[in-house]
Amino acid sequence: MLRIQKIALLQFKNYSRFEANFEQRVVGICGANGVGKTSLLDAIHYLGLTKSYFSRQDQLVVQSGQEGFRIEGSVELNGLSSAVACVVREAGKKEFYLNGAPYEKLSTHIGKFPVVVIAPDDVLLVTGDSKERRSFIDQLLAQVNPVYLQSLIRYNRVLLQRNALLKQSDFFANSELSLLDVLDEQLSKEGHTIYETRAEFLGPFIKLVEENYRSIAATTSNGATTPPVTESVSIEYQSQLKDRPLSELLRQSRPADQAAQRTTRGVHRDELQFTLLQQPFRQMASQGQRKSLLFALKLAQVQVIKEIKGFSPLLLLDDVFEKLDEMRIQNLLQKVCSDTDGQLFITDTSAERLGLQLSALGVPFQLVSL
Repeated sequence: MLRIQKIALLQFKNYSRFEANFEQRVVGICGANGVGKTSLLDAIHYLGLTKSYFSRQDQLVVQSGQEGFRIEGSVELNGLSSAVACVVREAGKKEFYLNGAPYEKLSTHIGKFPVVVIAPDDVLLVTGDSKERRSFIDQLLAQVNPVYLQSLIRYNRVLLQRNALLKQSDFFANSELSLLDVLDEQLSKEGHTIYETRAEFLGPFIKLVEENYRSIAATTSNGATTPPVTESVSIEYQSQLKDRPLSELLRQSRPADQAAQRTTRGVHRDELQFTLLQQPFRQMASQGQRKSLLFALKLAQVQVIKEIKGFSPLLLLDDVFEKLDEMRIQNLLQKVCSDTDGQLFITDTSAERLGLQLSALGVPFQLVSL
């Protein structure tokens, strides 16, 4: 089993200095808005994925007035404790250590201590554009498939090079297109690997998400687990590579790419399409249905990671009870607290409310007040 036993923060977001010990599998983090509940979850995310969940740049999480930060954690996996540390120096350089030894590549750490986060803005996974869903798929596969992660890194690097080449206005005036041919070959190779991995993975994953949604969305007053027909949701993986190889797509799209000054075909355009009653989900779904689908996706992520890795990831729930009715809250807590064995961190502004909800489930828990 995977557990965070202790964490120490220095100059990280709200915290000048902070330490906490986590003694239970279920940990509630309570306090008023703005005291650092989400920041503490983000620090845990750093220990697992080497980066912030909520900010794109490391410098944005440095405490105001400071030039760097440090996060240290004691992590136990299957009875073996490890010391993990993330340091961002004054010049912005990030260093990551496992048991005192530095990583040459941060990507090497991804997947050792997997993490799943559910936060309010994650509803964009359901209602936002396709890049949100691609990012979700990529982060999940990166934590369970190192080959996929490295292929994705190479694909994105070549994609940047190809787009930079397309932005050179005089490039196509030159009849020598050998460089573009080389980039297309590299992009096609990595794109094929990414597509094949996604297609194989997403078949059973989608079925699991749909099952989770039916369970979470159950709203019948008598407690029955079979939801109304109107709660039925369908998911489809869409990719341009389903019909033809990327090498062919890139050749055909060169005129369009030249006009757009970017690569218009490839796995960076893949999509997960959600439908409700055969209509676009985002247009038909209520707020509760949107959150139910979000939780179904995230819980499927937890289940798949456990199946592949042999242990459950850390699960971080940040202010997830907003706009959920009582039945959906009970269904969610039952799944994450009782039906899974991973360590769980939940934030709430009310320690009393969270304590009552967790007590009703009969599981041991710890409350950390900030």
